[in-house]
Amino acid sequence: MSGRSTGRLVSADISEILLAGHRCQVVEPAGRYAHGAAVVFLHDVDAGGLQGRVEYVEQLSRHGLACIAPLSGRSWWTERVWPQFDEALSTERFVIDHVLSHVAERWPSQPPQVAMLGIGMGAQGALRLSFKYPARLPIVAAVSPAIDYQLAYYDEDEEALRDIYAEPEAARQETATLHVHPLNWPRNIWFAADPSDERWYGSAERLKMKLSALGIPHEADLETSAAGQAASYADLMARKAIDFLVERLNRERLRV
Repeated sequence: MSGRSTGRLVSADISEILLAGHRCQVVEPAGRYAHGAAVVFLHDVDAGGLQGRVEYVEQLSRHGLACIAPLSGRSWWTERVWPQFDEALSTERFVIDHVLSHVAERWPSQPPQVAMLGIGMGAQGALRLSFKYPARLPIVAAVSPAIDYQLAYYDEDEEALRDIYAEPEAARQETATLHVHPLNWPRNIWFAADPSDERWYGSAERLKMKLSALGIPHEADLETSAAGQAASYADLMARKAIDFLVERLNRERLRV
């Protein structure tokens, strides 16, 4: 799927393209990573993509990693169709069918040289997609993953969740933790949650316990804290998350 430029430069480091009629931000460092790897970044509920995520853009550029960040609105990156994004295409299918195809064509980057990265809403989406498609997405880093997103179902500003799901239980059934397969998992999993995050920390802790119980290799930072400052925490974890991706991209390249 070829990307059509919108002619818009979002910042000095971020440009914008259209895929299947939907906006995506692109970071393309001048000194590209020698082995052609790429990152797919899934945004949080702020829906800003990489805009304002200076720490992440700097870390991507430091390693020469190309990155594409699809913009989906408050979609929760589900396999359900949400009409505010698209009348027929779910955000999951958009990532799997269109974004990954564009990555393969543009840079080109093929599995296992494609890594998933996300924050908050996007972090749970990155984990869930990697658990569902471990052969295509064997590397994932998730910062502050909102794994049990059914907890937000009745929030005043979560009309999207109520549009997508008839009840909270339907959302819970699609969470990342319930997509962990005991015999088929992504080989490279890293996630981090702030202990002071009262809403989302517990679900990250439960994911860690499940992975440990099943003997699934993973790395998790559940100790570092930014004292409840979500934006500061996301920035604080940028270097750790992307360093993990780079180390695992190198490991996967040598493994092949």
